[in-house]
Amino acid sequence: MILADTNILVRLTRSDAEEYPLIKAALKRLRREEVPLCYTSQNLIEFWRVLTRPKTENGFGLPIEAADHEARLIETRLDFLPDTAAVHEQWRRLVVEYRVSGRQVHDARLVAVMLAHGIPRLLTLNVGDFERYGSLIAPVHPRELAQDVEAR
Repeated sequence: MILADTNILVRLTRSDAEEYPLIKAALKRLRREEVPLCYTSQNLIEFWRVLTRPKTENGFGLPIEAADHEARLIETRLDFLPDTAAVHEQWRRLVVEYRVSGRQVHDARLVAVMLAHGIPRLLTLNVGDFERYGSLIAPVHPRELAQDVEAR
């Protein structure tokens, strides 16, 4: 299994996004290899925030109905990783041990979900944001998965 970062989910809904073809190729490889792609409630919350936030505030300005449609696609096509007490405990440990603050607390929570559910890899456009976690998880850029697909 591999967890999708929110930046992956957002760009999947935007076929005009620069990274869209790369992400589609990476997902094609995951499907071919039968690797389930997962999401969390946090992903969907962040996804909703970006899709419904006004364009003037770096969002997409979608109406609720459109955001709901896109969210339902994620819910039906990806595997859901539920929040648990273990997720909370992992998150508390991570933010203290790795001295996490500010915006990075959200990334720490994704790592906590991964650890609690035994998910080793994270598909993300921001590999550097997760380097602090060293051997705990493996952040994977879509480029790493798409290379094989694009070569065919």
